[in-house]
Amino acid sequence: MSFESELFQGKFCIPECTICKKIVWPPSEFCNHCLGKVSLKQGDFEGKIIEFSRQNEEYFCIVEFENTIRVIAKILHIPEIGQTVKISKCGIFNQNYFFYVN
Repeated sequence: MSFESELFQGKFCIPECTICKKIVWPPSEFCNHCLGKVSLKQGDFEGKIIEFSRQNEEYFCIVEFENTIRVIAKILHIPEIGQTVKISKCGIFNQNYFFYVN
């Protein structure tokens, strides 16, 4: 089970070291702090919008999860800085990660 295989199935997981419990981002099999093995935490994680932009009629935002992970996501309504959101859809398309939040 890897981060990419889970993302390919539409599941957002958080990679965490099994030894020091540090979140490993970008995702890797081994912790960049202690070299421990990384496992994937599954859940319905909440993130916070820290920045957003609009292009044509679409909104994009930077969302921070666990005070560590930042992803660029599309949002279907007008976002607000500090707004709490969850991943509503994610995956890999043309070898690129994509995320939608609501």
